[in-house]
Amino acid sequence: MAINVNTVYQTVLFILNKEQRGYMTPAEFNSLATQVQLEILDKYFEDLNLFLRQANNSTEYANKIKTVEEKIAVFERQSTTTNFDLTQLTRFYKLGTVTYVGTNAAGNNPFGPEYPTVLEEITQGEFNLINKSPLTRPSAVFPVFTIRNHTLQISPNITEVTINYLRKPADVVWAYQIGNLGQYIYEGTVPPPAGTVPASGSVNFELSELEQTEVILRILQYAGIIIRDPQIIQTASSLIQQDDQIEKT
Repeated sequence: MAINVNTVYQTVLFILNKEQRGYMTPAEFNSLATQVQLEILDKYFEDLNLFLRQANNSTEYANKIKTVEEKIAVFERQSTTTNFDLTQLTRFYKLGTVTYVGTNAAGNNPFGPEYPTVLEEITQGEFNLINKSPLTRPSAVFPVFTIRNHTLQISPNITEVTINYLRKPADVVWAYQIGNLGQYIYEGTVPPPAGTVPASGSVNFELSELEQTEVILRILQYAGIIIRDPQIIQTASSLIQQDDQIEKT
């Protein structure tokens, strides 16, 4: 399950008040929460690279790798397209592999139609260099690509590819209405159609619930509070969740 935005915000406010460190407006919270979510998503890749280097076929690291890959999988998307402009992909964030059904000189896929060819990514300089000579020019069996101005440049000329990429998480939103006394009144989440961002209402974090303490700690750090005992976060979050349950009954 995703992390509930109201639980996080109320926990942050609870601790800010306890530490006598002022107040965080919904707008300030939404901005920090969105930034923190991206930071933690980026950290997944750092963790994955670390675990892969240390794996040594051990069960311990295999399990850690699987856990991180499952967290990343939530954001994985695929698009088969003739438009190589990456900005046209829905909420594009990071590029994965680029593939197509390759053919040889006879027009056949030497690896079979069920095995798409993976394009090799190279630098702009390498791309320019290898295309200058017939001896090094890429072939349909061994194609390459580079990225220029957020657009794929592919050699040889290929009209359609499948792009595997990570989408950017939806911005976190703690939505509200203004009460009669000028107070902020939480406006709950509205489930959007699959694959879309809600047009109104609150938007939860898309990270695993396992990251909730990390999310709260990072937001508090931006607010200038360093919590050295995670138990404080867990206790505060539990109190907030209990209050939410009481309100709903």
